[in-house]
Amino acid sequence: MPAKPVIIQNGRLIDPVQGLDQKVDLLIEDGLVASVERAGSIEAGDRDAVSAEGLWVLPGLIDIHVHLRDPGHEYKEDVVSGLSAAVAGGFTAVVSMPNTSPVIDGAAQVEDLISRSKAASYARLWPAAAMTRGRAGKELAEYDELKAAGAVAVTDDGSWVADSAVMRRILDYAHVCGLAALSHCQEPTLAPKGQIHEGRISTRLGLSAEPAEVEEMAVFRDLVLARLTKKPVHICHVSAKSSIDLIRRFKNEGVQVTCETAPHYLHLIDEDLGDYDANRKMRPPLRTAIDRAALREALLDGTIDAVATDHAPHSVLEKEVEFCDAAFGVIGLETSLPLIIELISTIGLAPSRLVELMSSNPAKIVGVPGGTLRPGSPADLTLVNPDLRHVYQVEKSKSKSRNTPFNNREMTGRAVATMGGGEIRYRLG
Repeated sequence: MPAKPVIIQNGRLIDPVQGLDQKVDLLIEDGLVASVERAGSIEAGDRDAVSAEGLWVLPGLIDIHVHLRDPGHEYKEDVVSGLSAAVAGGFTAVVSMPNTSPVIDGAAQVEDLISRSKAASYARLWPAAAMTRGRAGKELAEYDELKAAGAVAVTDDGSWVADSAVMRRILDYAHVCGLAALSHCQEPTLAPKGQIHEGRISTRLGLSAEPAEVEEMAVFRDLVLARLTKKPVHICHVSAKSSIDLIRRFKNEGVQVTCETAPHYLHLIDEDLGDYDANRKMRPPLRTAIDRAALREALLDGTIDAVATDHAPHSVLEKEVEFCDAAFGVIGLETSLPLIIELISTIGLAPSRLVELMSSNPAKIVGVPGGTLRPGSPADLTLVNPDLRHVYQVEKSKSKSRNTPFNNREMTGRAVATMGGGEIRYRLG
């Protein structure tokens, strides 16, 4: 039975695809946006009415870099818990990474993930499959079959495809098959045991370190290949000023490159590691205040295309151990939106730019529906109270894991409701 029509009343619609930032009424019918009109101009009638007074109405947020740990490590996260955390954070869709156990490199695995995500009825799941079989960096997976099964991207996330000839073929065939090529840029031989960024803090803590050049070298190679093949490449979780400088240069030359960063690189630096806090250990590592400033500037000037969480759940078994033995990664689905809202007041990020970074650009990068609420588009939307003050408490998280550097942090702004296909998937309280 089709869902009852819904009207979202008197909300501030921020939709850069349509060039809109104004108060509207938004009518939803049959899971689609039916009409967007001036606030107060659509009569509720017998429709379900939702007051959005004082709220932002945003195209549903899309996270293009999420680890669900399913299959193989469901004690950390699974499809249900991960997608539940996603809608609680305001995300209506996520792209899952394939570095699971076994690796997602076959059509049947992609189909299984999609089937289970639909049964969960939370956020939409768009799987990314492995670039190479087993993520071994040698033999390409069957891209046409993966695309037909529902994959939207390929990536060997967690590993860089070091063989340049293989990566060249990846860019060519991914483009032919309509799959986004997402590259984890970390040269594997320069600092294979690096724990944190190389600098004063690594010296003080006595930890093996990874210089920013580990990322920069890999980014440069992939940008050169994108220029050679004239095919697009997306650079994942950029953390360093030197990488941003390269990406900006190649973009200005007309190379088809997009990139993302994560909220933790926009707020934290290596000095925040304290005394070996494993909940601030991630890959790439937290870098310096200079790197953070460069990333923030790149948000403002358009060099960075997307903010993605790189949500990487781990249990206490992997985190509450000696720092050198602790796993890399932090969770982020429920903290990403308020952390980016914070940048509106601290660096002058425009709300429309936030929507580009967290919705419209991610949809374009991986080629999925969404990113706008123009009539005829899916009624995937996020209602946000940008002024709601709250304290993030990880024990209340929908995720199975608790590895966050932001526990007990005071935040402003959060999703108060998330709708997918015109149906409420999450409502605060």
